[in-house]
Amino acid sequence: MSRDIRHTTGRIGDSPLRPDGTLKVTGEFAYSSDLWHDDMVWGVTLRSPHPHARITGIDITEALKVPGVSAVLTAADVPGSNAVGLEHQDTPVLADGVVRYEGEPVALVAADHPETARRAAKRIKVAYQVLPAVTDPRHALDDDGPKVHEGGNLVRHLKLRRGGRSKGAPVVVALDFEVGMQDQAFLGPESGLAVPAEDGGIDLYVATQWLHVDQRQVCQALGLPKDKVRLTLAGVGGAFGGREDLSMHVHACLLALHTGKPVKMSYNREESFFGHVHRHPAWMRYEFGAERDGTLVYAKADILFDGGAYASSTGAVVGNGGTMGLGPYRIPSVEVDCYGVYTNNPPCGAMRGFGCVQAAFAHEALMDELADTVGVDRIAIRQLNGMREGDRNITGQLIDSAAPVAELLDIVRDMPLPPDRAEEPDLRDLPGGVSNTTHGEGVRRGIGYAVTYKNVGFSEGFDDYSTARVRLEAVAGEPVATVQTAAAEVGQGLITVEQQICRTELGVQRVVVHPKDTTVGSGGSTSASRQTYVTGGAVKAACEAVRAHVLDRAAGLVGRSARELRLDGEKIVAAAGDVLATLVEVLGDDPVDETVQWRHRPTQPIDPETGQGDAHVQYAFSAHRAVVDVDVELGLVKVIALDTAQDVGKAINPDAVVGQIQGGSAQGMGLALMEEIVVTDGHVRNPSFTDYLIPTILDMPPMKIEVLEYADPHAPYGVRGVGEPPTISSGPAVAAAIRQATGRALRRVPIRPEHITGV
Repeated sequence: MSRDIRHTTGRIGDSPLRPDGTLKVTGEFAYSSDLWHDDMVWGVTLRSPHPHARITGIDITEALKVPGVSAVLTAADVPGSNAVGLEHQDTPVLADGVVRYEGEPVALVAADHPETARRAAKRIKVAYQVLPAVTDPRHALDDDGPKVHEGGNLVRHLKLRRGGRSKGAPVVVALDFEVGMQDQAFLGPESGLAVPAEDGGIDLYVATQWLHVDQRQVCQALGLPKDKVRLTLAGVGGAFGGREDLSMHVHACLLALHTGKPVKMSYNREESFFGHVHRHPAWMRYEFGAERDGTLVYAKADILFDGGAYASSTGAVVGNGGTMGLGPYRIPSVEVDCYGVYTNNPPCGAMRGFGCVQAAFAHEALMDELADTVGVDRIAIRQLNGMREGDRNITGQLIDSAAPVAELLDIVRDMPLPPDRAEEPDLRDLPGGVSNTTHGEGVRRGIGYAVTYKNVGFSEGFDDYSTARVRLEAVAGEPVATVQTAAAEVGQGLITVEQQICRTELGVQRVVVHPKDTTVGSGGSTSASRQTYVTGGAVKAACEAVRAHVLDRAAGLVGRSARELRLDGEKIVAAAGDVLATLVEVLGDDPVDETVQWRHRPTQPIDPETGQGDAHVQYAFSAHRAVVDVDVELGLVKVIALDTAQDVGKAINPDAVVGQIQGGSAQGMGLALMEEIVVTDGHVRNPSFTDYLIPTILDMPPMKIEVLEYADPHAPYGVRGVGEPPTISSGPAVAAAIRQATGRALRRVPIRPEHITGV
């Protein structure tokens, strides 16, 4: 459905009402799980119970006997390539001969009711020969270990060398750090509807982050050309990277083409945990060398990411984790080795922060240790070494716009602290809350800081662009702009941003946003904090082309040069301001329609031997201060405050910016305290929101947020990406505060009660 919000008049810098906001809070918004077709059937997936096994036989006879079943499909029924993937085509649509992780899809069933389909799936008899599995990524590269793929277990090794080999320093600090596997935990599980078309093609309505890459992979698997595979974005219930890879897309299409009926697939929560990628767990060894005053001399880092059974975006995560892995600091000499490996654990891929989140826990913990070792304040040591505009980072790239590390730290340090705990505190204000575990006798307060930076957009020479089509026409005596992009709205407010840009550039009040689909060129992925920058840039450029066309037409109508004219609201005015015509008069019955493909400035592949190069297009900086109360006897933690400052370049929609910072901070805090998919010998032990915990509104503390707007001169309107930096700096600040409160090193997140108590 097109969204036509006539009462919303916001332009750049305003915070207009989001068209989806009221519908979402009232429960009226249509998500992908609400899709319906009168004659549809339901699809379900049979998944492997083993982390690694050879399939020696599949018998579907009993499943086909279940009344109401219309199809049972296996790998042999995939008409095109049985290998898809985001970056590398290494992921089977359905397992063919071998399964490589628990939960890998093996067979599909379509039936007239979802429970019927599930019962039938249980009757499929799959014979497995269990194989040795590699489940500890620290041994994935051992010569004598099991191989997940024939080519070996290495996905990517990034080697970064800068400034010559270090010969030591007066002060040396080092640590090992481990980060657990985090889930995106979006509230809307994977779902969609595939509808067979009369032309032999398929129409897929699905919640996703990247329509055109999904289309490419579906075409590969179905053996169909692009014009026969049409995708439309359905309502998305959160994403955070977990919808960049395919889930039920091809499966629903296969069943729809086989049965000739629309097929709906909708995962339950447990299946969702198996049906999408997660954040890479990481093992890291860091070493900093410094002068006696704390000035960094060198840094070394060994970073290992567990990519799981298939590549997904592991290569890019290694690129980010390695090139950004030492934080926003000036370091003359650097040695970084970053590895991504295959294992028989669940596949890992994109999640908010994309490699930088894991590294930040290590480099910020080590900065605290360095400060304590040399006797310098923990904020001061960061300001001493923090990047400034004009510096070069560890890949040798010039930081050619604002890098306000010192200022961000000053801001969060100077924010008012929460009041001291009362002598007789309210139980709800204590760790453990109304469970009455303490009255404050074992509670210690801690304060922690972290500052980080994050690249924006795709990197290392990737052709990163977005396409926008803008149409301006007169409808019932009123000028109307229609904007069409394939950029996925996943809850971040992109639709509103597109409207704001059109209103700013064209002066019209009525802006219609076309449904997101593949009838227009690619908008790229809604990830990497890139859409406001890249799709916003495309919409701006398309509006500029429309405006130029309109002024050329107006020049002929009023007998003036186009250079003398401008759009002012919905009027054509001369340089002196006198009105010469209305926009409706100029448009008449002939709309103006422009499509633009827009790119940001190029990035470069990094040198394979040194890791040097202009790998990223832009950087965004953020800092957090966390205040925690910790019951050191029971290991319980309550975050009292989580305050932050961030440079966003330009706040296109200030309310949306604050919302992104709040949400990102919650996810960082969740990883620090509670969020972890527990995997034992390749088996997921907690695939539910009963056992996988995420912060609720009761866990989130008050947040003071200060937004800086130091425009990036290379970006449309000066914008910087907003969504990821708060996830990166919030978690390390919480961990630092807990360390200060407890006096314990705490070199693993999430921090569990037993880590605090030592029991």
